[in-house]
Amino acid sequence: MFDERSEPRDEMVSQTAVLELRGRKHVVRLLNLSPSGAMVIFRAMPHIGEEVALHLSDRGRVCGHICWVRDSRVGVTFTAALE
Repeated sequence: MFDERSEPRDEMVSQTAVLELRGRKHVVRLLNLSPSGAMVIFRAMPHIGEEVALHLSDRGRVCGHICWVRDSRVGVTFTAALE
């Protein structure tokens, strides 16, 4: 398995965030964060391509979509890169 990420990730082992999906809000554990996306632990099975919003404690609401799902981990790609 190859790591194809083009930018570094900040590991956020104990930080939580709120994932908004299909009109409902879910508390998730934020595993890592980069300017273009995040990985969270989320027990539900969203569909790849679904639109979501991630509410980050220090950055507010960030829009994006689901880019992958595997073993209760979900990848979110942001619509616009974080500054």
